[in-house]
Amino acid sequence: MWVGARSWPGDAGEVADAFGELEALGYGAAWLGGARGDLVHPEQILSATTRLTAATGIVNVWTEPADEVAAAFHRVDGVYPDRLLLGIGAGHAELVERRGHQYHRPYSKVVEYLDQLDAARVPAAKRAVAALGPRTLRLAGERSLGAHPYLVTPEHTRLARDVLGDGPLLAPEQKVVLAADEDEALRIAGPMVAFYLGLPNYVNNLRRLGFTDDDLSGSGSRRLVEALVAWGDPGAIAGRIAEHHEAGADHVCVQVLTDRPGLPRAEWRALAPVLTA
Repeated sequence: MWVGARSWPGDAGEVADAFGELEALGYGAAWLGGARGDLVHPEQILSATTRLTAATGIVNVWTEPADEVAAAFHRVDGVYPDRLLLGIGAGHAELVERRGHQYHRPYSKVVEYLDQLDAARVPAAKRAVAALGPRTLRLAGERSLGAHPYLVTPEHTRLARDVLGDGPLLAPEQKVVLAADEDEALRIAGPMVAFYLGLPNYVNNLRRLGFTDDDLSGSGSRRLVEALVAWGDPGAIAGRIAEHHEAGADHVCVQVLTDRPGLPRAEWRALAPVLTA
């Protein structure tokens, strides 16, 4: 399950209860979007569970200094060995520059960051790279455990596997809405997709996948939203996850969208029988 920073509980007890239940339901990993470089949130998850993997999706290479992230990684991995996956990535110029950082040559920045992690002895097998295009996908396969593509379709997963070849991890993110009513599902999914259409990295990738100006204008076409967000009953959502696996995914990071704040624990429970079997 993939969890955004805005959904993160402020109470440590709630974190322990929620992710303890996530593990008990049979899920294998918790992915944390917008993860801080101090890795406190993954550490909270690991301390509340016994086998769950905590993965960052992603630590931003512009805003989180590599030496500090490496120190935090060694602290957490030392206590919970082989249960932390450090996902890193360049993020987006619009968001990075809003925080006072200059954004330029993102591929080179990721390479430099990986070099710094190497120097700090963060093992390649314990890190992953956010990747959409072929060049960064190849980098992810060569310099880390593998790739974590975000806001993608099963077709992108197939293309990514072709680039990566056999071996490297491919862990795409998939947004889902657990709702039987199509209008309700689109009402919940639409604003999320519209937000990402303001970020050129995602728009360029969607163009590579064949979406047109009509699909990508305004808040996005119905075709685009349905391609990026699976909706329906648990069986329908499991079907979309299966498409990613059939296309070459090793692991699918499921982000549940709702119209209420907080962690979607009711949806985690409803999906568990079909996603953890």
